[in-house]
Amino acid sequence: MRAVDFAPLLRSSIGFENLNRLVDFATRGEGDAYPPYNIEKLGDGAYRISMAVAGFSRDELDLTVQENVLIVVGRAGEAQENGTREFLHRGIAKRAFERRFQLADTIKVTGAGYENGLLNIDLVREVPEHKKPRRIEIDHAAPPVPEAITEQRDAA
Repeated sequence: MRAVDFAPLLRSSIGFENLNRLVDFATRGEGDAYPPYNIEKLGDGAYRISMAVAGFSRDELDLTVQENVLIVVGRAGEAQENGTREFLHRGIAKRAFERRFQLADTIKVTGAGYENGLLNIDLVREVPEHKKPRRIEIDHAAPPVPEAITEQRDAA
């Protein structure tokens, strides 16, 4: 018997309760763990994704939101790697990457910042008024019973 690992569901989804989409996303798998990232809950409806992108400049990073998917792309610049540097050991990876995060309909990206090799992406849950719970007052009188509509058809 195989054990079910729900970790992929929790790693790449934010504010998402649609199980069918989550299972579909998890079954596709995630091939590369680069770059590493954290997802934090900062408060009620506020989240932050922090990605370790050491060696990348702001110009080499691109953020896009398209159809409830946050796409983070890093392009390694070749200008610095023109052969003038000789590495004896290269432990800091700087390779191109694309990381995707599924977002719920109510999650909006509010901003991004880059500091000390960390890309921080701020998100917030914005629930529309029509989806918020509302209190219904109960009247003393019973509501009127709707009349049944009967339709007569002409036989032609």
